[in-house]
Amino acid sequence: MEIIGGGLLEVHIKPTDVGKRVSVRCLSGSGIPGEKFTDTVGVLTSWTSGVLLITRRDGEPVRIAESALVAGKVIPAAPARRRGPAASFEELARVTARAWEPVESERLGEWVLRASAGFTRRANSVLPLGDPGRPLDDALAYARDWYARRELPAYAQVATGAEGTQELLGAELAERGWVREVSAQVWIGGLAPVGDLDADTDRVRLARSYDEAWLRRYQRFGTPGPHVGKVLGSGPSTWFASVPGTGGTPAAIGRCVVDGRWAGFMAVEVDPERRRQGLATAVMAALARQALDEGASAAWLQVEDDNAAARALYDGMGFAVHHSYHHYRAPDAAE
Repeated sequence: MEIIGGGLLEVHIKPTDVGKRVSVRCLSGSGIPGEKFTDTVGVLTSWTSGVLLITRRDGEPVRIAESALVAGKVIPAAPARRRGPAASFEELARVTARAWEPVESERLGEWVLRASAGFTRRANSVLPLGDPGRPLDDALAYARDWYARRELPAYAQVATGAEGTQELLGAELAERGWVREVSAQVWIGGLAPVGDLDADTDRVRLARSYDEAWLRRYQRFGTPGPHVGKVLGSGPSTWFASVPGTGGTPAAIGRCVVDGRWAGFMAVEVDPERRRQGLATAVMAALARQALDEGASAAWLQVEDDNAAARALYDGMGFAVHHSYHHYRAPDAAE
């Protein structure tokens, strides 16, 4: 039943709108003087027992009592982008996955189970792009068993914040006890502005493979092994950048994967004692110029939510957030 509120405010949403993007206003209940209403925008992921669950763009769930609603409406699936290339979520999800391929994988319907001896969550999680071909509980049970046989926790990578993302799946996982652990944002932008950055790229060395010195600066792989090289070396056209440093360890590094019109930037790291010297900008510019030479025109990168310095750097280069993604850990692995 459609609910009509009093005064000039009206609630034009109903339980059949689950799965749609909505904007709602409710009584705040905060007790703060002057703060009467709270506004929430996101995907309506459930409406049961008088409670609405709305998943915001950043993946945070908001629960709102139906009795507190004073206004609400369905809004377009995603706001129009003001800058950067146009891209669908599915296109970006597949491009980013090809740039970080696992050591082994198995298809489960339209899902992909990925494992790489625990090296990064991205390479050791379910990529659920579509229908698993069986009921959700059966698919999750199969995934948990698949990872258990490899002595790995079961993770699922779920995206929010753009048209076609997976807010409903995230809500289903949370209802089943899966825990959202780590979140990151996928940013996109034009590639030419990155290549045109005023940076000293003469000091940046590009190579088709990394060496031990590059890995010393990277320091995210835990125990070295062939699984690290398999993941880092994956992608249609992969480049590694480094800026010479002292003691045999580069002052800065980076990685870029060129895939059709896209260039993806990863592993951009700088010696803490050499920051604010333009090294990250030089690495990005050098890799971008190589990607432009190969015919790419658009760029993407991933930034964890707590990396404010990186977000400021990439914003200045013309990048903007496209969507967020989150890793949900199975409840039996979270205990």
